[in-house]
Amino acid sequence: MKLENIVPWGRNLSEYQSMFLLSDLELKSKILGCGDGPASFNAEVTAMGGDVVSIDPIYHFSKIQIAKRIDEVAHEVLKQVKLNEKHFVWHTISSPDALYTLRMETMQKFLEDYEKGRSEGRYREGALPNFSFEDGQFDLALSSHFLFLYSDHMDEVFHLHAIEEMLRVAKEVRIFPLVTLEGNVSPHLEGIMNILERAGYATEVVETSYEFQKGGDKMLKIRKEEG
Repeated sequence: MKLENIVPWGRNLSEYQSMFLLSDLELKSKILGCGDGPASFNAEVTAMGGDVVSIDPIYHFSKIQIAKRIDEVAHEVLKQVKLNEKHFVWHTISSPDALYTLRMETMQKFLEDYEKGRSEGRYREGALPNFSFEDGQFDLALSSHFLFLYSDHMDEVFHLHAIEEMLRVAKEVRIFPLVTLEGNVSPHLEGIMNILERAGYATEVVETSYEFQKGGDKMLKIRKEEG
């Protein structure tokens, strides 16, 4: 993995709460953030006394390296958003410039917490579909803007193995969004849900209170059926 191939773009606690419909009680549980990147979710929940571990390949790099890469790509990302404004919902976030400000504030909060969090084991280098965590180590595993979104880059087999690994280490898995980069429902979603249900998991598509990418307002909840 090379840093120049990564586009760091992080989301904050409020967005995570909306994307995953996280209750105050759930924020006090043991949470694994899969592919969190430069999100401030870990920093904000930790400051509230929560227990979050974030795992991402980007945590191989130093604070200085990540900060430099953010500076390199942020204006280009803003440019692309402005060119594609019609594909986004400008309600909670009012404009591309407001999005840029929000993202930069979020990623700065991450950077301020990064070295401390890495030394405490809250930011760990790693990637799906292979984790080093123990079975059932977490109450909740979250995947934001990775699985299903990049369906053209990762096939159904990868998605299944990744979700099975998340289910191995957590009691419940939540994935957001369920659309591709083009805004279409992922072609992998139905097949994955069928396979998981046959394996004894309960799956549910839930409408959330978050929509920025048009059509991207639903998450998938998965947990082992009881009994």
